[in-house]
Amino acid sequence: MEVTRIRELATRRNAVILAHNYQRPEVQDIADFVGDSLALSREAARTSADTIVFCGVHFMAETAAILSPQKTILLPEAGAGCSLADTITADDVRRWKSEHPGAVVVAYVNTSAEVKAESDYCCTSGNAVDVVNAIPEHSEILFLPDVFLGAHVRRVTGRTNIRVWMGECHVHAGITPQSLQRQRDAEPAAELLIHPECGCATNVVEAMSAGAISTDNAHVLSTEGMMRRPAESRARSFIVATETGILHRLRLMHPSKTFTAASEHAECSYMKLTTLSSVQHSLETMTHRIVVPAAIAARARLAIERMVSIGGGSAAAVLEAAAAR
Repeated sequence: MEVTRIRELATRRNAVILAHNYQRPEVQDIADFVGDSLALSREAARTSADTIVFCGVHFMAETAAILSPQKTILLPEAGAGCSLADTITADDVRRWKSEHPGAVVVAYVNTSAEVKAESDYCCTSGNAVDVVNAIPEHSEILFLPDVFLGAHVRRVTGRTNIRVWMGECHVHAGITPQSLQRQRDAEPAAELLIHPECGCATNVVEAMSAGAISTDNAHVLSTEGMMRRPAESRARSFIVATETGILHRLRLMHPSKTFTAASEHAECSYMKLTTLSSVQHSLETMTHRIVVPAAIAARARLAIERMVSIGGGSAAAVLEAAAAR
């Protein structure tokens, strides 16, 4: 049986299995920890395990490798990429910077290590506004790669000197303001829960700040905030605007409440590549190992720690805070 075999191999390899919220239900169930990308990187950094099996996508495993260079980071599916991260390369960033000398580069965490290494700051969807507000107002900003998050940040901060890369996540296309409004009209008593961590719902956040989607009874939440909200709310039903994989965890934690995907089409094909078989194979063969060259890792970590320094404290402390939000 795959589950038994995976457990045996994990014990033998002194490995922990981390699964992103958007993974298949059976992969989430076998994991030692389930969460969003930064929370999982935090777990990778603090575990005493020698090996981390990261059931997610490539940029997430890279982030874990940057923060835990002494550990073996395995990505079960080598082809598990990210359509948003793929919209920009390090060469693109270098070319863009050459066109705007002196500009400050802010990179969403959904980027490759090479892109982070060319950036001045990293940010998450939850702290992008704070990161930009920490940069002097006279400084031109190159924000990449999410066009929707960039537009939201530009609108909220009121800064006209932000240039935004025209990148987007293929998953968000399944969630449109029009279809979401129709669903809310059909379920007026339902709360709207929005989690834009992987670019899946940054278009919804942008539409809300533009006034295209009502903010009534709507909550933009971190992963753990989304997990807590149903217990805190009197509502019995919830419309969930993000990748559909998070519904599994919500239903397990709150079996008496009803959760509906904002769109059944909001599914990341990359996240769903990982299966129990590929997790087992990864542990058997110790593949696919993710290694970030030291020079790139050092520069990328600097961008992450600059993001961290805005709130004060060490990288570990801010990752702890990010996971708790």
